[in-house]
Amino acid sequence: MSEETPQNEETGAALDRRRKAMIVAAVLMALLTTGVGLAYVMGVFSAEPQTEDAAPAQEQKPVVFFDLPEMLVNLSSEGRTTYLKVRIALEVESDAMVEQIEPYLPRIMDAFQIYLRELRPSDLEGSAGLFRLKEQLLRRINVAVHPAKVDGVLFKEILIQ
Repeated sequence: MSEETPQNEETGAALDRRRKAMIVAAVLMALLTTGVGLAYVMGVFSAEPQTEDAAPAQEQKPVVFFDLPEMLVNLSSEGRTTYLKVRIALEVESDAMVEQIEPYLPRIMDAFQIYLRELRPSDLEGSAGLFRLKEQLLRRINVAVHPAKVDGVLFKEILIQ
């Protein structure tokens, strides 16, 4: 049987201390990295001071909403008749713009009716279909009321039956 010499015991103890030091260093490095990452995410390193009383960078401009009459149209479909009931609000910049748009209301309703009657139920499926509908209605209304301008078309109610 071999006995360990004092030199081997000292070398083994030195290796154990080095391993422990390496493990402690790795744990400390991981904690430091995690702490820096959390501080970054929380905004500690941001260049601008964060104050609750700071004014927003852009002021929201006032808008006026003008409700159109409710529309009920039958959609272009084969077989069973499908109806679309829609309530729309127009977003404009001021009451003066509403006054410019009101005389064109029959033209607006006509443009909407003609366009909506040509739609198929599949054209209105999903958020992409509704987004396309919104964009088309906005384009058609701005053509109908030119030189006045409508900033947005908002759906208050959409029912497909």
